[in-house]
Amino acid sequence: MSFVTGFGPVVRDVESSRAFWGRDLGIALQRLAPDYWATEKLDGVNAFTLWPLDHAAESCFGTDDWPDEIPAPQAWMEVDVESHEAVGDAVAELEASGNHVLRGTRGEPGGRTTARLLTPEGLLIGITHTPWMHRARALKRPPRVGEASLEWVI
Repeated sequence: MSFVTGFGPVVRDVESSRAFWGRDLGIALQRLAPDYWATEKLDGVNAFTLWPLDHAAESCFGTDDWPDEIPAPQAWMEVDVESHEAVGDAVAELEASGNHVLRGTRGEPGGRTTARLLTPEGLLIGITHTPWMHRARALKRPPRVGEASLEWVI
C-alpha cells in the first residue's frame, strides 16, 4: 500500500455528524447525494496506526480499561493544529459547541500536545500539535494563509 486514499466515519445521524465535521471542525463538505457529504480537499494522512484499545484508554483515562459507560471507539483519527496553544483553543471551541471532551489538553512524549474526544459516531478524535510533522511539512510546502485553529494542517 502506498498511501491512505480516504478516511471517514460510518454515520447513523447524518445531521449530527455533518454539524460536528463541518461546523465544529471546519471541514467544507459538499452534498454529493441525499445524506451523503464529502470533500476531496484535505491533505493526506501522515500516519496509519493500529491503536490497541488499552492504549487508547490509557491516553484518555489513565487506565488500561475503557469505561463500560462510554462506547468503545471503532476507529481513531487525529487532526493537527498550528501550535500547542491552538490545541486548547480548539478544545474550548468544541466544548462551547456542546461536544464532550474525554481528556483535555496535555503534553505527551516527543513534544506533542493532545486532547481527546468522541465524535457522534464514536470515533476517537485527537486534537493535536505534532511539532516534527509541522517541520517536515514546512520543508515540502509553504504555510497556508488564514488557517483557523480547527482547520487541518496535516
